[in-house]
Amino acid sequence: MVCMSGFKSGFVAIVGRPNVGKSTLLNAVVGEKIAIVSTKPQTTRSRITGIKTTADAQLIFMDTPGMMRPRSALNRHMVQIVHEAYQHVDVILLVTEGKGADQIEAQIEKDNLLLEHLKEAHTPVFLVINKVDLIDKRQILPMIEAYQARYLFAEYVPLSALKRVNVDELVQTTIKYLPEGPRYFPTDQLTDQPERFLIAELIREQIFTRTEQEVPYQTAVFVEQLEDTENRLLRVEATIFVERDSQKGILIGKHGSRLKQIGQLARQEIERRLHTRVYLGLWVKVRRDWSENEQLIRDMGYV
Repeated sequence: MVCMSGFKSGFVAIVGRPNVGKSTLLNAVVGEKIAIVSTKPQTTRSRITGIKTTADAQLIFMDTPGMMRPRSALNRHMVQIVHEAYQHVDVILLVTEGKGADQIEAQIEKDNLLLEHLKEAHTPVFLVINKVDLIDKRQILPMIEAYQARYLFAEYVPLSALKRVNVDELVQTTIKYLPEGPRYFPTDQLTDQPERFLIAELIREQIFTRTEQEVPYQTAVFVEQLEDTENRLLRVEATIFVERDSQKGILIGKHGSRLKQIGQLARQEIERRLHTRVYLGLWVKVRRDWSENEQLIRDMGYV
């Protein structure tokens, strides 16, 4: 760690309900794809760390799973990740979606579970209103006032993570609340996630994109083998776990067509992210009720 006079550093938790754009925000802040994204809710299952270093500060952002009421062992671990994330950080970003005047109260009710939990936090909390590019800008102030009546936020930041509107302003505002501290990571490091985790996530992203209904939520990816070959090719062997035989059939597709498509697209993403040629072998196995299996959940890196 490098200590410099006047340099600020700290940890920032990104929390919110599923599908409000937390992972998109993390990627926008860092300037690189660190967290996978999908139009489907509950894509993020683990705490994803993104590192933003400026001339005078280093911010370590932690993207967290969408807050929901737990219905399985995996869900309980995801909720626990959210709780732990805001216990030991310097700033909390509560991300919600911009809504029209007739939808604001309903939106606040959806966020009520998180608002109740945040009452336990002894940390500045920002209300980050995402997707403002999709609403009439005149709706932003009424939304801020409505949330203000429920919780005393330190800052209110409307932005569009997808369009990168006000993202830099969010970073600068966050820096004001950070203490002086060391540079924890090298300037060019963007995440502390190991390669195995990144690869598994990129494969899972394609599963979310290429399958429908319950299938994405009943799958998990485990990287069995990761090695560099003599011809500078990264060899990856990964297993996709599902909970039922019918899900295995859907994932594989007719004559293996869907699994082949998932593999091709995932390989391209892995090569882009790791800047190397990749051989990717995918296998699909049925592990009944894996989402209730504590040991397998730990093996997957979700704890």
